[in-house]
Amino acid sequence: MGGQYKITGDKYPRMRPVRRRGRFAFVAVACVTVLGVLGWGTLQLIDVFTGGDKASAAGAAGCVTPARASASPAAAVLPKPGQVTVNVLNATTRGGLAQKTADELKKRGFRVGEVSNAPEEYDKKVDGTGLLLGPAASLKSSLTVLGTQLPGAEHRADAARKGATVDLIIGNGFKGLAKGADADAALAALTAPRPAPAVEKKSC
Repeated sequence: MGGQYKITGDKYPRMRPVRRRGRFAFVAVACVTVLGVLGWGTLQLIDVFTGGDKASAAGAAGCVTPARASASPAAAVLPKPGQVTVNVLNATTRGGLAQKTADELKKRGFRVGEVSNAPEEYDKKVDGTGLLLGPAASLKSSLTVLGTQLPGAEHRADAARKGATVDLIIGNGFKGLAKGADADAALAALTAPRPAPAVEKKSC
């Protein structure tokens, strides 16, 4: 060959530059490492400035989440038996039930009003143990208290009725008032305050 590529001696000119793959690989790994460290540091700074310290504090506190604060409910305001006047009416064919029931209610502290047979609209028409009837305001007061003496009786309000007196109408399924101890326990449960809600814990 002639010109600049003329061969002289025992050495040949290199046609291509020496490859430097090893150096390029080292530089690439170094760049990736530096970028990774910078990215991790950036995430840490973002976490600090956006409330990451709050999450750490919550973890240190044992992950306890208190329930919503609320005051313990006060006991229900209900009349005492001595403040409830009851008319005892017999709607069955069995004689003497009204008087016997009225006497028992009086022993338990209730005031007794009229004692007689039920009016025609209820006579022999009450199939359950009994019907407790009173003005609308008595549904959550006097009738609730009277209901502890005759569980299972129907509670019914008469919107047109005036006054505070309520009726206990004895039905065909009547077998007697509740036992005194059971009635007292039911009445106590109505007036007992409920416990405040406990603190809730959530798993981490």
